[in-house]
Amino acid sequence: METEASCGQNNFEMSETLATFLASTPLLEEAWRVCNIANITFPGAYLVERIGSVAYIAFSGRQMTSGSDQKCRNLVALSKEDGGVFAPLYRHSEAEEPMVHHGMLKLFFSMFPSLQIQIADLIGKVKSIVITGQCIGGTTASLSALFLLCHLLSLSVYPPMSVLCITFGSPLVGNEALHRSIRRQRWGENFCHVVSKHDIMPRLLLAEIVNHIPHIQALLQFWHCCMASPHLPVAGLSSQVSNDLKYILFHSVLKDLELLTQADDPSESLFWPFGSYVFCCQEGAICVENVASIMKMMHLMMATGSPNQSIEDHLKYGDYVAKVSRQFLQARNFEEGIPDSSYEAGVALALQSSDLTDKEPVAVMAKECLQMAQHSDKPNLNAANLAIKLSKIVPYRAEIEWYKACCDEADDQMGYYDSFKLTGASRREGRVNINRHRLAQFWNSVIHMLESNKLPHDFDRRGKWVNASHFYKLLVEPLDIADYYRTGMHRERGHYIEHGRERRYEVFDKWWREKSVPEEENKRSKFASLTQDSCFWAKVEEAKEWLDNVRSERDAMKRQQLWHEIDNFEAYARQLIYNKEVSKDVLAKNSSFSRWMEEWKEMKSQVQQITPLFPGFVDGKVVP
Repeated sequence: METEASCGQNNFEMSETLATFLASTPLLEEAWRVCNIANITFPGAYLVERIGSVAYIAFSGRQMTSGSDQKCRNLVALSKEDGGVFAPLYRHSEAEEPMVHHGMLKLFFSMFPSLQIQIADLIGKVKSIVITGQCIGGTTASLSALFLLCHLLSLSVYPPMSVLCITFGSPLVGNEALHRSIRRQRWGENFCHVVSKHDIMPRLLLAEIVNHIPHIQALLQFWHCCMASPHLPVAGLSSQVSNDLKYILFHSVLKDLELLTQADDPSESLFWPFGSYVFCCQEGAICVENVASIMKMMHLMMATGSPNQSIEDHLKYGDYVAKVSRQFLQARNFEEGIPDSSYEAGVALALQSSDLTDKEPVAVMAKECLQMAQHSDKPNLNAANLAIKLSKIVPYRAEIEWYKACCDEADDQMGYYDSFKLTGASRREGRVNINRHRLAQFWNSVIHMLESNKLPHDFDRRGKWVNASHFYKLLVEPLDIADYYRTGMHRERGHYIEHGRERRYEVFDKWWREKSVPEEENKRSKFASLTQDSCFWAKVEEAKEWLDNVRSERDAMKRQQLWHEIDNFEAYARQLIYNKEVSKDVLAKNSSFSRWMEEWKEMKSQVQQITPLFPGFVDGKVVP
């Protein structure tokens, strides 16, 4: 229970810090101000305004998505439509394809050429860019912020420029894979979505019925009319939408939201939220980051309203923002006395801010929802525990390092790989073998936890884990290769790289390729402590087989192909040696590689001197 309380405390402290920051600075009010100007003055476009070192880009909510899509909830793969604009968000596995609403993506790209020019003009001139928008303008703001974050990632901007996206009543824009990609890049904190208590617009795409209502564009047009005519009474504007349509939409959205939240798992939802959500009402606001909690709060807060309120509440963001800014700076009193812990205080404060405290049984469900939000820190707790386990396996790794050092200095001059391969049954090698399996078990568990969503989404981009996994791979995979060939597995399955390599090494290859820290450009002054190609010895084993086969092969074309393969490997190995990217065990006098090189040199010499043994073939080339 202490752990759970601690997690909950951290979660509410983070949410309260974000909400207090927004409320106690001009950001929220300024974002709404420029957003409101864009709604009234720049239909179908956006405005750019600079205030000191901060630039605001506000997209008008009076936009219309493409009418060419037959379905309002049509998603399209980001990588197939964006021309590389969002490349850092592309999928990290075959099962994860970031997708976004097709019409919203088209709307973004209709403004993209001019937006690029505006952003290029701001970079280097301002310290921060706040991108904002209401309704459909909010989805364009989200995509624009993602573009800017991707763009800045490819630039070396110093000092770094901060990006914040604040949306008001914005529909959801993408799927679960997009959510995960944003989390991996650690960009969730760059997005704050303000949602009023009963507003149907942020919840609309969660309901399947929107695909079957022909008047959905008419409803959007109503909202555009509302934002263009803010001086008209809200009730009068609401009457422009038929009661039947309001009733159908309200209850359909409410029903589908309830179904999505019953299992405390939003995985069935076509659309997923990302970033932080600030739910606001007359009593204040609460900030939630956990996806399941966001979905539940969307349902619980909307359930206390009516079809008319779901329409009218979309027009009240100006009032809510003003009240939130005042109320977050006021001290709160708890009617039932001071809670026993800061975690309970956080729950009580959040319930009071949501105006759900006196509405049984909704208040009970809301409390459970907020308590569930504490589990959003569980992946970070798992990562912290893994760090402790990593420190406990260090002795296993250190013992293998000691073994390698002993092999490299041994009188037999065989080196690390060949010593383990030829004497693997000895007592010393047996202990190394046990440690090899212990390390494999640990790293397999790490990958399993990551793929089961038990670790932070950006875990595979964190320098500590990328570097630790890479070092493990370079140190231990040569032993796996040695064991594979020593036990004759290559004769049963085929060569190691294609048929014997463990999946964890392929995963770690991917982590290393995608690391955010650039590789060193300076040339090495001495040989590496570990050969930088962990599959080098498997390639040596294949080259040994090619050399044996070229001696016995009588078909000239096949012999030429073998010769070509051997030539390529020799060139590759020489380049590694020239770059000093091999360990000194590779160059040991009696290593497999050194002995192979001697045989290869002798073979080339024989081919040049005694061509009758290889008719029609000289230096790897067929001659007439």
